[in-house]
Amino acid sequence: MTTFRDLKLSEKILHALERAGFEHPTPIQAQAIPPALAGKDVIGTAATGTGKTAAFLLPIVERLAARPGRPGPRALVLAPTRELAVQIEEQLERFGKTLHVRGALVIGGVGMGNQTRTLREHEVVVATPGRLVDHLQQGTARLDGIEVLVLDEADRMLDMGFKPQLTRILSRLPKVRQTLLFSATMAGEVADFARAHLRDPAKVEVARSGTTAERAEQQVFHPGQHEKLPLLLALLEDDELSTLVFTRTKRRADKVAKVLQRAGHKVARIHADRSQAQRRMALDGFKDGTYRVLVATDIAARGIDVAEIGHVVNFDLPHVPEDYVHRVGRTARMAASGRASSFASPEELPLLRDIEGLTRKALPKVEVPRDRATFQAELKRSAEAQASPGAGAQPAGFNRNRRRAAAHNARRGGGGGGGAARASGAASGGGHAARGGGHAPQGGGAAGGSAKPKLVGSWGGKRRR
Repeated sequence: MTTFRDLKLSEKILHALERAGFEHPTPIQAQAIPPALAGKDVIGTAATGTGKTAAFLLPIVERLAARPGRPGPRALVLAPTRELAVQIEEQLERFGKTLHVRGALVIGGVGMGNQTRTLREHEVVVATPGRLVDHLQQGTARLDGIEVLVLDEADRMLDMGFKPQLTRILSRLPKVRQTLLFSATMAGEVADFARAHLRDPAKVEVARSGTTAERAEQQVFHPGQHEKLPLLLALLEDDELSTLVFTRTKRRADKVAKVLQRAGHKVARIHADRSQAQRRMALDGFKDGTYRVLVATDIAARGIDVAEIGHVVNFDLPHVPEDYVHRVGRTARMAASGRASSFASPEELPLLRDIEGLTRKALPKVEVPRDRATFQAELKRSAEAQASPGAGAQPAGFNRNRRRAAAHNARRGGGGGGGAARASGAASGGGHAARGGGHAPQGGGAAGGSAKPKLVGSWGGKRRR
């Protein structure tokens, strides 16, 4: 078996690995580190969770520690999401601290002041493309001293539309540099990008592009859309495994988290509308067991490095089949095992076929447990909520402006019952005062009464002077 010593790493790096608990290199590390140490460009293709981060960080730390240079950035690591960038920087701290190789974390959602200082002083920049471009525009980042460029999860960055930002960043880098590109999938736009920006790269492919984690037990259910929440609750009842639930939209994530919380589960959520502090709190709580369930959009598919996620649930199938590979890669990381369950409603069957085409295997189908008490109870509760939304609920299409108009009329009415009647009138179309530029009637009568409207200001034409 290959050891880290066999890879010709320095004693200081070996001691850092030992302190961090690394015993043997993973296949991607064993194959990618030697050419990277030799200064060659590298293309690494491996399933998520196989140790790609150390495969590029160890050669960077080794190179910068062996040849100290002037203060400032000498290596740049680009990642698609804040969460992934944070975890790369944390790994860099573990490996580089004793060798005096420091990282500058450059991500959105936090102030730029401290980032500006570390960009001037630290050797390795770990950044998301958007925030780094912000610094370039403001003149607070210089990249002319970069010796090594790493593109981590390159396929995801291109899928997310970062190609213009990547092009702009690459235009600021020295032409002579080492480039390391790592991705779980390698096809189409990623392959074209690699051909354009890498020079005679060493190609390391631990698993074929589109391969999911080997130890992940995968299964697919075929519920209706209205059955997804009951099914999720039934699956959570089967065990106590930590569970990561992926939804397609932020609104869906909020709804799922609310239902799970009401059912008594400890749950957190993470998506683009959450602040960086909220996202970090949710991830940390999920890691330390404060929350059993984390509900997330694909923003987290490549940014969650938790050793023991027992169950990944695709509540909604992803539109991009490669994202399935990354979602499943959150479980069965390294040598662990795990389970991945996907919910494919009838309208999502074309997405399922795309996923099975990419992974080159059909997912085992499992019957939806419709006879389970938990399933039936949630299905009944959901049906009753839709049939009787409650006194405070508003009909579909009751948008923000109409709510504001109704509330305004209620306040002007000066009474509980009259205000409610006016709000109801405004919602149903009977009270047009708020939309037509007039005002609600005075007193406590219903909207549409004969009371003379109160005039505010002068509505007459101005006299000529």
